[in-house]
Amino acid sequence: MAHDHHHDTHGPAHQQEHGHGNGHTHDHADVDWAEMAPHLEAQAELYTPLYRQAMTWLAREVTEPGLVVDVGSGPGVVSCLFAETFPGARVVAADGAAPLLERARARAERLGFGDRFGTLAGDLPGALSELDYPADLMWASQSLHHLPDQRAALAALGGHLAPGGTLAILEGGLPARFLPRDIGIGRPGLQARIRAVEEDAFAEMRADLPDSVAEAEDWAAMLTAAGLKHTGTRSFLLDLPAPVSDAARDYVTTSLSRLRERIGERLDAEDRATLDRLLDPADEAGVHRRQDLFVLVAHTVYTAVRPV
Repeated sequence: MAHDHHHDTHGPAHQQEHGHGNGHTHDHADVDWAEMAPHLEAQAELYTPLYRQAMTWLAREVTEPGLVVDVGSGPGVVSCLFAETFPGARVVAADGAAPLLERARARAERLGFGDRFGTLAGDLPGALSELDYPADLMWASQSLHHLPDQRAALAALGGHLAPGGTLAILEGGLPARFLPRDIGIGRPGLQARIRAVEEDAFAEMRADLPDSVAEAEDWAAMLTAAGLKHTGTRSFLLDLPAPVSDAARDYVTTSLSRLRERIGERLDAEDRATLDRLLDPADEAGVHRRQDLFVLVAHTVYTAVRPV
């Protein structure tokens, strides 16, 4: 499962396309990952301050890992951050999308990590059976919620950990906000209403997965039920205040555009018209021009250890 690192609380593409984001597109077979790759990279790069916070925390919990596996790595931005954080570790980027892994390999070579960086292509978590040896640290960001049986998936991931190894999962948190409550056009509270529609769409996606298993989203309890020992929970903030950079503005524009494609028809007529104005490059009230645009999001990471 490829994963982009996006802003929705259920999943950053890949938050957009893979849960890496604002909305949820879950028919991955129809995604052109080569086309999506630049967007996924840009989003993950924008979120790098948040990921660095998480890695600083993980580095206090996990010392000198020999093998780090990024499960659902996407184009490898986070995988390469792991290589930077743990200079003695071998890093494996695992994903179901070969075009994204090509980007990950190129990125690792460009940054000087190529000699200790590998990739693993295939459906996850099954493809992890191809690992040469168990992982000391395994990271799964907003990918588990795409699998029908999340508890079974956690157990499968835990089975590829070395005794005493750590599984870190990024799931949940707070959805990204880009705009004030009252933006001067349409009815105040647009993003809150969009989010409610997204929540319904996400619940439908989960229910429609073949062999879907309903599960309360208590990740600490699920980790424990999967035979692991929950060791910590921390949330990390990305706070990009107005006025935003061009990169952040592009991210917001792309996120809202993809959201319009996915769930626009589920919004009421007024909110749909407001969203269309926001996406109009010629509109002074649109996100291409507004000076009150910001990015504020929190992601939560849960850690657990395989018993020795």
